[in-house]
Amino acid sequence: MTSSFSGIWPILYAFFDRHDRLDRTLMGRQTELCVQSGGRGMAVLGLATEVAKLSPAERRQVVEWAAGDLAGRLPLAVTIFGPTPEAQLDAVSHAAAHGASLAILQPPRTPGMSEADLQVFFSAVMDRATIPMAIQNAPEYLGIGLSPPAIAELARRHPNFRVLKGEGPAVLIRRVVEETEGRLAVFNGRGGLELPDNFRAGCAGLVPAPDCMDVQIALWAAMERGDEAEAERLYRDILPAIVFVMQSIDHLICYGKRLVAARMGIPEVFDRAPVLAPTPFGLAAIARFAQRLGPYPTAP
Repeated sequence: MTSSFSGIWPILYAFFDRHDRLDRTLMGRQTELCVQSGGRGMAVLGLATEVAKLSPAERRQVVEWAAGDLAGRLPLAVTIFGPTPEAQLDAVSHAAAHGASLAILQPPRTPGMSEADLQVFFSAVMDRATIPMAIQNAPEYLGIGLSPPAIAELARRHPNFRVLKGEGPAVLIRRVVEETEGRLAVFNGRGGLELPDNFRAGCAGLVPAPDCMDVQIALWAAMERGDEAEAERLYRDILPAIVFVMQSIDHLICYGKRLVAARMGIPEVFDRAPVLAPTPFGLAAIARFAQRLGPYPTAP
């Protein structure tokens, strides 16, 4: 049931131009890199895409650009952002109309919402959705989420709930895998932290930002063929960069995006406020990581 959802699905950063508009060229370049690097799929509009800073029109634009640039070469997952089930259903319909293979529901940012309230919210969307569903379960980053038993209950109620995008340690991910009893393809994020152990825990795949995606794709392939020594070697190579950028979501957006830009040969990054401003020390670290990783092997 879940075999089509596996492997590394990089999620795009939101690149802006000097006039605070989405940069069409750099959004397209990231998509091409995801394809040429061998990603199994691609995602947009999550935390790395700064979804909360984008207008509804910009969110639709990101989906339309990504779908057009992919042209069916990879499946597309779209994170769904909205304060009500109706708003999220509208975004799901737009994603489906542009060929998305998966809609990832992000919890609404509603103060005081309980776990039971969140289950009801997600059920209202899943009941009427026309494409496979996922949820983003990231309480450490979003301040709200579901426990493993609540996730399992939601999976029992909704056969179109196919994927969980978690953001947590491999030990917790293993518990989710066990409690959902194979009903879900369980993905993790966190920039690829604990990547080999996520595989061992039963993860179907990961949704990292593109910082180290070429190495992570090779690492995942090594785990699939049973070459754990090679996978661990690759992981050691990228772990310092992952740890540096994954200190927080603000840190990721500031420095992870600049690491991608450096590997693409882009000298200047324009931020949309509010944002963590880079420091000379942080930029020097990114320069070291970019030099170690080198340009993307298939950079257009």
